[in-house]
Amino acid sequence: MSKVALALAELHRSECALARELRTVAARHHSDQDIAHLAEDLSRWSDEHVDVLAEHGRHYGLHLSRRPRRRRLRGWIQQWLSAAVRHRPEPALLLLADLRRIHRSAAGVSLDWELLGQGAQATKDHELLALTKRCHPQTLRQMRWANAMLKELSPQALSG
Repeated sequence: MSKVALALAELHRSECALARELRTVAARHHSDQDIAHLAEDLSRWSDEHVDVLAEHGRHYGLHLSRRPRRRRLRGWIQQWLSAAVRHRPEPALLLLADLRRIHRSAAGVSLDWELLGQGAQATKDHELLALTKRCHPQTLRQMRWANAMLKELSPQALSG
């Protein structure tokens, strides 16, 4: 397996994990509609990235899944728990922890996109380079969203 294929497979794994984490946050914080809807929308970007990475992976002999696995039952349980504990102070701290985890994951995915872009440039894989230029900015936006939410929500969550 080529080194670019290894980087592609790792990015695919990381994007799957980020999509899963975003959907988990959307379900866990279902009672906070802004967080839930945005996290769900942002997870779709990662879903699309997984799809195009799997498609391009075939050029390198990789057989990657086209869609991250979804855990429906677990999401339903998290939504139920979200509604049950929405008036307690701990959900704010849980949300901060979840947003920190998303920020760290998105930062890792961003680095993976950078590495893959450098590899695509070195191997003159113009299609893969175009893919990185199209998808990487969306990952940066996912990371900036988590960072902005942390800045917005942390004062009240930590002082209350």
